[in-house]
Amino acid sequence: MKTITFSRVDKAKFFRTLNKRVNTYFKENNIKRTGNWKLYSKAIIMFSLFLIPFILVLTVSMPQWAMALLMVLTGVGMAGVGMNVMHDANHESFSKRKWVNKLMGSSIYILAGNVYNWKVQHNVLHHTFTNVEGHDEDIDAGRIIRFSQHSKWFNIHKFQKYYSIFLYGLLTINWAITTDVKQMRRYLKRKLSYGKFPNPTKEWTKLVISKIAYYALWIALPILVLDISWWKVIIGFFVMHYTAGMILSLVFQLAHIVPNTDMPLPDKDGNLEHTWAVHQLYTTSNFAPSNWLVNFYTGGLNHQVEHHIFPHISHVHYNKLAKIVKETASEFNLPYNEYDTMRKAIIEHFRHLGVLGKNPEIA
Repeated sequence: MKTITFSRVDKAKFFRTLNKRVNTYFKENNIKRTGNWKLYSKAIIMFSLFLIPFILVLTVSMPQWAMALLMVLTGVGMAGVGMNVMHDANHESFSKRKWVNKLMGSSIYILAGNVYNWKVQHNVLHHTFTNVEGHDEDIDAGRIIRFSQHSKWFNIHKFQKYYSIFLYGLLTINWAITTDVKQMRRYLKRKLSYGKFPNPTKEWTKLVISKIAYYALWIALPILVLDISWWKVIIGFFVMHYTAGMILSLVFQLAHIVPNTDMPLPDKDGNLEHTWAVHQLYTTSNFAPSNWLVNFYTGGLNHQVEHHIFPHISHVHYNKLAKIVKETASEFNLPYNEYDTMRKAIIEHFRHLGVLGKNPEIA
């Protein structure tokens, strides 16, 4: 795979100016960049939303429709833990204490994921090469969905704006079944890592043990120990994952697969036009920035512009940083992409999928 290089020339000194202003904000307000009581309180709420409905399903006799509803709530909580706790922790912004970040980051194991794989895919590939075809795996959906105008077009893509929503819900269940194995094999072979390259044997051992523990908790325990019918367990497991997968997929797509974001390609020598920070402005979009509920539940991921430029700052600060980033971008005549409402972003996302689904030779 060809090496990608960002421009090192920032003639206007955008990032230097922005970084200085953000540093000043934290210094003048005497606050840390990591999480605070707001984040820790939210972590309790999200874990409760995730685990309490599941415990009720296991311990209380109820009709099938009530069980299904509780598993939907478990899925909502599952996505909430991922966005609010696991995400910040694996960016090392949940706490100033490394052991707390490591502990909270390990919550990904009860979400069906793997720390090593997630850090490589998200922290290394996605945050570095945002929206760059062939390097950012988050815009690679195989042949089934065409997220970039640079991807190969197939006839089925003509209908992707209709069927894609049904596939989005499969995100986390794919983690549980196949994705982690494929990613680990690929990443270890390429010797990719976030920090020091790990011991492959140790990583494979952790993956196998964590998957066994995961299936023991969510499938074997209800069937073998609590004597719940296997088909009810499978349905509940699928409902939980489908709910979480739908939420997580949509949050990502609204930040990157919309008309106002770019899909830049490097030149023949592997050089990208912009510096890394400016690249993030062109390839990322906010949505519903003033919606308290969206901001609270998504872990600030509706403020993707701020998150991509300052991934090591906890999301609880993004609302305040947004004004600084927006004003600085405007001052340097750079884009600051955002949609006022989530509804508008969703409409634009599926409209964009329709455009990408057209035969490029005809379009």
